[in-house]
Amino acid sequence: MEPTSPRPAAIAVVRREGHFLLVRRGQPPDPGRWGFPGGKIEPGETAAAAAVRELAEETGVVAEALCAFDCVDVIRRGADGGLLYHYVLVAVACRWVSGEGVAADDAHEANWFTLDEIAAGKAPFLEQVERVARAAPLP
Repeated sequence: MEPTSPRPAAIAVVRREGHFLLVRRGQPPDPGRWGFPGGKIEPGETAAAAAVRELAEETGVVAEALCAFDCVDVIRRGADGGLLYHYVLVAVACRWVSGEGVAADDAHEANWFTLDEIAAGKAPFLEQVERVARAAPLP
């Protein structure tokens, strides 16, 4: 059965000392690949609040949401071409406040990567990670 509508989610884009915080996903979509911490936006929750909440749940990092700056569609289809899922990820730039980043919740690992490491493909990154990192309006 195909999903009836896209699912809204938020990702937290945090940079500290030239490094972006990424998590190795433990759950679909894309388990085993590295991406920004994030998850579903709950009813009545803003994208900014969801990004900050998911960041804390997945990594223990506390941050302040600055602004939404990008949108990423994650669409996956089955072998028959039918829609498996469609997430609309709102990228939220966040200012790091505290925490080192330890995998929790549905993240298998958490680590800080430079843009050069992301661009070089030093790990199995999700395809949108480099583009979003380059677009992030962070100090």
